[in-house]
Amino acid sequence: MIKLNTKTRNELWWLIISVDYNYGRIAIADHELNGQHLILWLEDKQDYKNTLDECLQLHIPVKQFAKFIKSKKFNSYKGARMHPQKKYVYTAEISISEPLPWYQQDATPTEQRWAREALLKHILTQLVENELYDCDLDF
Repeated sequence: MIKLNTKTRNELWWLIISVDYNYGRIAIADHELNGQHLILWLEDKQDYKNTLDECLQLHIPVKQFAKFIKSKKFNSYKGARMHPQKKYVYTAEISISEPLPWYQQDATPTEQRWAREALLKHILTQLVENELYDCDLDF
């Protein structure tokens, strides 16, 4: 679960409402990965902004981004391994590298984009499901 502060959560709600709950209309205008955060600039595809200052900034801690990559198994693949002593073959999840080095060094630009888009979709889905669930508890 990715934690968001109240201000960011409210701004994301306004973006979700403005696109009529159609996640496909929310685009990542730009991104930046520094030592502490993955920063995504979000905008409506039907209302492009002239500058990044007009876009919604979403700051995701690097640790949470790494956990997300690992949980979705982006940095691994299914493959066959041989047991060293007993010499039988079995299928296993084979890690390419740790999540952040995979993202920065091993992933293609397309895979990096997929990881960012999957993260955004996860955050939006989590926000809508949790808020709607919390509202149901109020009745």
